[in-house]
Amino acid sequence: MPLPYQIPGLHLSRSASAPPAVVKSLQRDLRRLGYLATGIDGFFGRATDQAVKALQHDLLFNSGDGSDGAAPVKVRDYNRSRVEAVNGILDQGLAAAMADMLDDERFAKVPSSAAPAAENERIARQMESMRSEEIPVPFLVAVFRQESDLKHFREPSPNNDDSFVVVGLDRSSAAAAVIASRGYGVGQYTLFHHPPSAAEVTSLILDPGSNILQAVAEFREKFLFFVNGNTPGTRADDRQAEYGRGALRRCRYPAADPRYMTGCRECLAAAGTIDIRAGLTKFYAGASRVYEPTGYHPEVEYRGVPVRANIGCDWPYAVRRYNGGGLDSYHYQAQVLLRVLNG
Repeated sequence: MPLPYQIPGLHLSRSASAPPAVVKSLQRDLRRLGYLATGIDGFFGRATDQAVKALQHDLLFNSGDGSDGAAPVKVRDYNRSRVEAVNGILDQGLAAAMADMLDDERFAKVPSSAAPAAENERIARQMESMRSEEIPVPFLVAVFRQESDLKHFREPSPNNDDSFVVVGLDRSSAAAAVIASRGYGVGQYTLFHHPPSAAEVTSLILDPGSNILQAVAEFREKFLFFVNGNTPGTRADDRQAEYGRGALRRCRYPAADPRYMTGCRECLAAAGTIDIRAGLTKFYAGASRVYEPTGYHPEVEYRGVPVRANIGCDWPYAVRRYNGGGLDSYHYQAQVLLRVLNG
């Protein structure tokens, strides 16, 4: 059966209107294929335009390879000379390529939930009762709130029919049409190849428990190997400036103390605060760079951020490295510290 937007002569774009039901069908399929983060609203806006362009780019250039391995199929193999440019226009050649991708079981789809609110509530309760001696759960919960608002599935609203797994699209590449990686679910488990395999969807994307465990493992890895390593790429500059090369600090309290790895909010509250202002506040004392707004973080000020150097552990630095490095990671760190402090 043809897709609702497989209509001879139909072209969809930001400048070519169509019935909302037709646009919603397109958005739902772009979501299933991993090209739209959210927004099943019947309006062909900027997000849908970017999704169409990203799909067109992959149909022209995607070889299925990523830094974490190869995808089960190559997106460009579905082109068959039907897409020739990245222009944001859904014509019938692109629609036919999408139909083939949707029909192919090898192209694993982003899953959805029939009861997303209940699933998210169950996950929130699971996180509230979670205990770990490997990572501080209050920091982990704050990271998840930053990454996914502590939701594994989108919850439909009157203006958005989305109930798919939360997907974060990294468009950090200079080319806006290029999706560099995708983060999935509550923990935003990241894949650099696309599409994922069926096994990855089942074990890491659809299952919140596995998704959380992968995020825990990655957070722990950032703490162990990307804060105080032996090379510039495995060290956190802010940690080196504020604490030097001393041994990693897992917690200021001994393991026998009931506050061990749990009293994070109290530690942050006792650390004092700083107001961070774009264009004025340096990353750390002696740094050459200052906070500035970015595409991902347009904020120009953060008030009452806990003083990182006074917290007494190295998890604030691991939080930043969880997000990578550079300016965006410092914004990310400040926001997560505020989330820990404010619960």
